[in-house]
Amino acid sequence: MVSLYARGRDYHKVLRARLQQLAGRIEKEIGAFGYRVFTDSAPVMEVALAEKSGLGWRGKHTLLLNREAGSMFFLGELFTDLALPVDEPVTPHCGQCSACIDVCPTQAIVAPYELDARRCISYLTIELKGSIPVELRSLIGNRVYGCDDCQLYCPWNKFAQTSTLPDFDARHGLGSASLIELLNWSEEDFNRNTEGSAIRRIGHERWLRNMAVGLGNAAGTHKGDAEIVAALRPRLDHPSELVREHVEWALAQHSL
Repeated sequence: MVSLYARGRDYHKVLRARLQQLAGRIEKEIGAFGYRVFTDSAPVMEVALAEKSGLGWRGKHTLLLNREAGSMFFLGELFTDLALPVDEPVTPHCGQCSACIDVCPTQAIVAPYELDARRCISYLTIELKGSIPVELRSLIGNRVYGCDDCQLYCPWNKFAQTSTLPDFDARHGLGSASLIELLNWSEEDFNRNTEGSAIRRIGHERWLRNMAVGLGNAAGTHKGDAEIVAALRPRLDHPSELVREHVEWALAQHSL
């Protein structure tokens, strides 16, 4: 197995292209060989394999850590039938640090190296298809698509660097858009503005669900804000029960 680092957002396409290029270079050198590329596209235990192959160690947040790159990267795999030399694992370097555990908004890291995915904001906003548990909604804050707090507070990520590849640049103003603006996206807007992005896979319905939760949590500092309420109310008539439920919750946070 060969694993490559890539940092950024829209990673499937980039990693797959790079791995295919690597396979092509190998093929030029040795001739045809058997291989298969994975970019988060199959149930491959990539972190465990990367740790075993010496690319890094598993941090207490369960992600792979590397001394030079922290954890701000994605893993891609090239499985091959070539007889390659075996790399030795590296020693862990988390020590007594518990920053990732302490900062988790939902306390999803229930113990060192143990994550309860049912509480993880990345799971709740991306993978969960149904209703977000009421008791966890207020803990999500304005994190409407994933959460990186456990990585952002990890001391090893001071070594992480921004990718220079254009594929990983923010698109369509997503880095500066307000939640109100994003809630107002029609399904056509959503599909157009997330084309080629991993965000597309959650679909417009869950996108609206997440925006509603984020705007509901805005009540902490902008309770009863007229602009927020005006943006939420039209979604009460949305055909999706999932969307209506979360919009009703959001409006309730604003006491309306």
